[in-house]
Parts: sequence; structure tokens; C-alpha cells
Amino acid sequence: MSAAGSQGSGAEGQPRMYGEFAHLWPLFSAPEDYAEEARYWRQALRDRLGPGRHPILELGVGGGNNLSHLTAEFAATAVDRSARMLAQCSQLNPGVPVHLGDMRTVRLGQRFRAVLIHDAVSYLQTEDDLRQAFATAVAHLEPGGVLIVAPDDYCETFHSPRVSHGTNSDGETEVTSFEYQYDPDPSDTTTETVMVYLIRRGREVRVEEDHHRMGLFPRQRWLDLMAEAGFSVESLPYPVHEDGREAWLLVGVLER
Repeated sequence: MSAAGSQGSGAEGQPRMYGEFAHLWPLFSAPEDYAEEARYWRQALRDRLGPGRHPILELGVGGGNNLSHLTAEFAATAVDRSARMLAQCSQLNPGVPVHLGDMRTVRLGQRFRAVLIHDAVSYLQTEDDLRQAFATAVAHLEPGGVLIVAPDDYCETFHSPRVSHGTNSDGETEVTSFEYQYDPDPSDTTTETVMVYLIRRGREVRVEEDHHRMGLFPRQRWLDLMAEAGFSVESLPYPVHEDGREAWLLVGVLER
């Protein structure tokens, strides 16, 4: 067995999962695992936009797993700050235009009927980050357009620590991941996640460590900041987590 002791985040402060290990993304997360989640997103879009192949934009698309369940019905465009994850997204969603950019600052010069931010929104760590992301959504929405976001956790639903693990294989490479998420300082707006990856090819096993810092805010604060940005907001039940914790889709309609 060989054990590589690399630690921390990768280039530009991104977790290593989205950089040097992005080629293993299908072994971390499979598109079929998002089918149930996508059903809620599709319904939220249809209820507010009606029938038609509406143009939508996903910010922080990652590998494009959730989006892959929507592209048959909507004209999608995707943004992510990781070029390697965009390559994964393009492989899964051929024909979807992709753009390299940060959800807080990107400006495409286009307008859409809806902007989606899936769980990548959980990486926003301050209220200023949230304000910037919501301003990006406003800049890309037509009047009456829809913003949908889905934080992984809220102050009301996060209990420290949370531990999980899983194993997947493509026949050549096997990845086992262990995830330890905790809140080292309940007085701030972040949590920490330590991930350990066991990557096995044949007899060789690599052990790699990765760190993710996430934001944590009360649900009402999300709603308030979306309203501040100009949205009429509601939260919809979103019971998609394996551990059964409460979750909500936050849906805003642009009023101005």
C-alpha cells in the first residue's frame, strides 16, 4: 500500500475534489442519485414558468448531475469556477454552453427565465457572499424571473458532528470516501468538512485528505437576503437527504 499525505485545499483555495480529483467525480457522485432532487426543481420551475423550453442558468454547476435531469425540457447554460468540473459537466451534458466564472462575480451579458444554484451555494461563507450571488442572479434574470437555491444545511438543521462514508467503483478505480463535518466555532457562519479518500487501483491504495469550508445561516436569513435583492420569496419542503433532516428549496420571483 502506498499512502500519499497531501492535505488541504488545491489551487485557488478550491477543495481538491474539484481540482486534481475532478476526473474521479463520477465515483464521488452519480447523476442517477439526483433524480429525486431534480423532480422538485422541475416542479418549482414549471409551477412558475409554465410550459415551454425556457432558458435557464445554473451557477456553480459542478459536474452537472442535477442539471442533467433538466436539459431535456429547458435550454440550459452552466457556470462554474472549476474548469475541470466544467469538463465533467460537458461530458454529461453535451451541447450545454459552459462558462468559467465565480457565482459572485460572473456576468455573461445574457438574460434567462431562471437561475439555479444547487448545493454549491453552501460554499458561500458570509452574508456578503450571499448578497453578491443574489446580485449575479438579478443581473441574469428577466423581469419576473425565478431564482432557486438549495443550501445543504441551515442553522436549524445542522448538528455537529456529521459523519458519512461511501464506496463506488467503475471496474478499474475504486473510491471510498469518509466525510466528517463539524462546527468548530458556533459563533461564526462557517462549518468545516474533512474528507479522506481511499483511491484503489489494483493492489495500490492512495490515501488523500481534503478540506471543505461551508457557510451556515438561519433559514430566515436566506429569505431576508433574497428579499433584499428584490425577490418575492417562499421556501418549499425538499425532503431529499438520506439522514431525514429537514430541507427547503428557496424560491424567489424577481419583482423588479
